[in-house]
Amino acid sequence: MGTMKLRHMEVFSALIDAGSVSRAAEKLNLTQPAVSIALSNFEAELGFRLFHRERGFFTPTTEAMLLHEEVTKGLQAISLVKQRAAGILSGQTGHISIATNGVLAFNFLPRVLASFQRDHPNIKTDIKVHSSRQIASWVAGHQIDIGLIDLPVPVAGLHAEIFNFECVCAVHKDDPLAALETIHPTSLAGRSVVSITGDHQIDRQLETLLADTNTLISRNATAYYFAIARKLVAAGDYVAILDPINGKADLQDDVVWRPFVPRIDNDLAVITAKGLPLGRTVLEMHTRIRTALKQLAL
Repeated sequence: MGTMKLRHMEVFSALIDAGSVSRAAEKLNLTQPAVSIALSNFEAELGFRLFHRERGFFTPTTEAMLLHEEVTKGLQAISLVKQRAAGILSGQTGHISIATNGVLAFNFLPRVLASFQRDHPNIKTDIKVHSSRQIASWVAGHQIDIGLIDLPVPVAGLHAEIFNFECVCAVHKDDPLAALETIHPTSLAGRSVVSITGDHQIDRQLETLLADTNTLISRNATAYYFAIARKLVAAGDYVAILDPINGKADLQDDVVWRPFVPRIDNDLAVITAKGLPLGRTVLEMHTRIRTALKQLAL
C-alpha cells in the first residue's frame, strides 16, 4: 500500500458521516468530482471497496466500518498536532523550567510567574530552589532554561546578565534602630545580626565594614534564605542586612527598613546556556524577569 494521504482519509470520514457525495463535498468545501476522485484513489490504494453506491447515496461496506475507527483516531491525532503547533507558534503552549536561589524565590519570582501565566494559562512552569552553584550546573547542562543566582557565576558556558542591588537594614518597627534615618556599621554594635549562609557576599562586605570601624556584633542566627532572615527580624531581637527585594517588601509583618551606609551590594545574575537559542515562551519569560529586575535595581 502506498503512502496514505490525509485528504483521502478526510473524504472517507466525511462520506461515512454524510452518506452522500454532495453532503461530503459541502462539508469539506470541495467539488463533488473532487470527492469522487479522492474516494476512488483511496479505494485503489487500499485494495478494497469502501462503499456500496446506490442512487447517489453511499452505504459503508463491512471493511469500511472496520477501517473507520482507526481513521477517526488518526484524524484526531493530526488535529491535536496542528493545535499544538499553532499553540507553540503563538506562544500559548509549552514548558519553562526556572531555578532560583534564596534571594528571588519568595518575594520576586512568584509575582512574575503569576503575571506571566495570566497571559499564558497553558504554559507549564517548573520552579526549583537550590544553591547558585547547582543552578549554574543545571543551566550549563541544559536541564534548566533560566537560572537566577548570586555572583560569581561558577560555571563556564553560560550567558549572564548582572543586576546590582543596594542592600538595606531590616529591623522590627519597635527596635531603637527604627528611629534612625540611616544605619551605619557602628549602629549595630552589640546587636545580633542574622548571617546569610555565613559566607554570603553580603556577610563578607559587612564583616569588612565592621572590622574597619572596630565594631563587634553577635552572629547568633544563620538563614539560608533572605525571607527567613526577615522572619527572624519580625519575630525577635534580630537585625538583618537584606537585598531590597526582600528587605523592602510590604509584608505587613512589623519589619521596616532603613538605608545602610556605607553601601553594601548584592549582585545577581540571570543565566542561560550559551549557544542555545531560547524558545518563544522561554524568551518572553526571560524578558519579563529581566525587566522586573531592572525596575527594582533603579
